Amino acid sequence: MTSDAASVQDDEAFLEEDASNQYVAFQIDRDVFAIPMINVLEIIRIPDTVSVPMTPPSLIGLANLRGSVLPVLDLRALLGLNAGTFDDATRVMVVDMGRPVGLVVDRVNRVFDVDPNSLESAEHVQSTIDASLVQGVVKNLDGAALVQLIDLDRAVGNGFESMLGTERTDAAQGLGAVDIEERSLAKRDVDEDEDGLQLVIFELDGQEYGFDIRDVEEIVRVPDEISAVPNSGHHVLGLVNLRAQLLPLVSLRRMFSLPEQALNDHNRILVLSLGRAAGRGDAVGIVVDQVREVLRVAQDVQDKVPAMLRQSGDMQEIGAVCRLNGGKRLVSLLTAGALFQNTMVQQALEIRDERAESSSEELMDTVERLDEEDETQLVVFTLADQEFGVPIAVVQEITRVPDELTRVPKTPDFIEGLVNLRGSVLPVVDMRCRFGMARMSHSERQRILVLELGAVRTGFVTDSVLEVLRLSKTLIEQSPKLSDEQARVVGRVVNFKEKKRIIQVLDAHELLDRQELEALSETA
Repeated sequence: MTSDAASVQDDEAFLEEDASNQYVAFQIDRDVFAIPMINVLEIIRIPDTVSVPMTPPSLIGLANLRGSVLPVLDLRALLGLNAGTFDDATRVMVVDMGRPVGLVVDRVNRVFDVDPNSLESAEHVQSTIDASLVQGVVKNLDGAALVQLIDLDRAVGNGFESMLGTERTDAAQGLGAVDIEERSLAKRDVDEDEDGLQLVIFELDGQEYGFDIRDVEEIVRVPDEISAVPNSGHHVLGLVNLRAQLLPLVSLRRMFSLPEQALNDHNRILVLSLGRAAGRGDAVGIVVDQVREVLRVAQDVQDKVPAMLRQSGDMQEIGAVCRLNGGKRLVSLLTAGALFQNTMVQQALEIRDERAESSSEELMDTVERLDEEDETQLVVFTLADQEFGVPIAVVQEITRVPDELTRVPKTPDFIEGLVNLRGSVLPVVDMRCRFGMARMSHSERQRILVLELGAVRTGFVTDSVLEVLRLSKTLIEQSPKLSDEQARVVGRVVNFKEKKRIIQVLDAHELLDRQELEALSETA
């Protein structure tokens, strides 16, 4: 199905087009680009990020996306365009590159269908970016003279080859405890002051329905395995694990008393949130036949359902009917709030709560049995407002930075100076300079971490030391490989999913190479 801004196609076969012929259009400056919709997992506003040292400048940082570590890249920089500023329209497209990767763009326009026969070569097109990054072009599309189709592998490969996976999957690999294969609907944030209503349009028994996109948390595939729940209603398909949370699945076909149909590759789960609809944080998965598109619908084409029909009981969930394409296409707008009042959905949530309570008791038993061997301690410090950690086992002590460090002639440039620590000469390295950060002026909060690196004790100046943190080793995970040096020195992170806090963990023994250690030993 085409979007409302695209031309209407009468060919019935075109309505069954696969998502592989759909693209998400976006802008950088005045240029319009597009990437395949099948690669787009979701579209979000710019999240808070953590800067990572020793990485290309096109990396904005790491973000916590629903408990998973997401590298966020500046697509402007990857395409070789001049730097820009972020504003309310700026978005991050989360794409599947073997793992989820965020790409920052100026604005996301819409989803559109492309007839493969309309694609043209970019060979003779004058472009503002490297021609090798353009797979093809579409001309004269909805007011845009030229839409350039980006080669994601080449674009992201500009500096991040090691991060790219060798396999392409429909799902993002590494989004926490995801048992559901995730794919390709570009979910956009909606500004409240924009005209009209943005809908997720889906199909059910040949008819089109829609939900306000603000009620749709995400759209995922139906997993191969669903945990059946004994003695549950016919409409409850079961429970699945979505990001370490139990999600009840409800068949909308069964709720609406439509003919039974076996699940197939076209089915999708709409994860609806009760947060907006009922002031709660619950969520339920609604299984539909097929998701069509994301579409903005003007207010003047939305007709409320007559109260008489709604009171009959058969249309309580339908809040309005949208007349599209001059009334030739009708989309029934479902109201999430009314749907959650349905006794069938309430039963599904009750089943989820019962199962979750049982799981919580099992989890508490596991926590109580946790051995101290499964824990570790980190000394957490800051550099340029970013949090880092180093295993406490390599930390000899923490001391204040003296007013002046003694510079010794003929010592290596990376040595900031020497201090006398209880009669021993201690070489000191500025950790900021080690990571390519700007120096900071002397501060009372600065501390020197004295680390045992082989046979050499070395002091590293940090902005501040926050705490000694005891935590389970299970909270430490591999960081995305953003460069060879970064992977070697800061290749792990602590990811506090609920707090959305990321601590980058240093391998202290990789802070200095062999030649530098030899130079330090001579100095000491």
